[in-house]
Amino acid sequence: QVQLVESGGGLVQAGGSLRLSCAASGRTFRTYNVGWFRQAPGKEREFVAAIGWSAVRTDYADSVKGRFTISRDNAKNSVNLQMNSLKPEDTAVYYCAAGIGGSYRTTNDYGYWGQGTQVTVSS
Repeated sequence: QVQLVESGGGLVQAGGSLRLSCAASGRTFRTYNVGWFRQAPGKEREFVAAIGWSAVRTDYADSVKGRFTISRDNAKNSVNLQMNSLKPEDTAVYYCAAGIGGSYRTTNDYGYWGQGTQVTVSS
């Protein structure tokens, strides 16, 4: 029912910024919670940020609080992740996910996933 496509990844120097976008197909996207996860080589996929279907509730991993901001625009069927003050440890493939589960932080709560976009932060 929902297809997700991430964009906006690339190479940036430490301290720089990137803005990721998750574009979704289908108008039912606005009823889903949306999360961002990331996975570095050899590591588990980890939670980054999430936003509720109403956009009232947001949640962030401790490692990105104060640096990343998640937002959504239901009229455009998109969710954005503004990433500031990037660090080399932020380097990973970033995935957008949509679901209706009760926990924003758990991969099991998301039924739809994009293919990911690479973010590389150089020191």
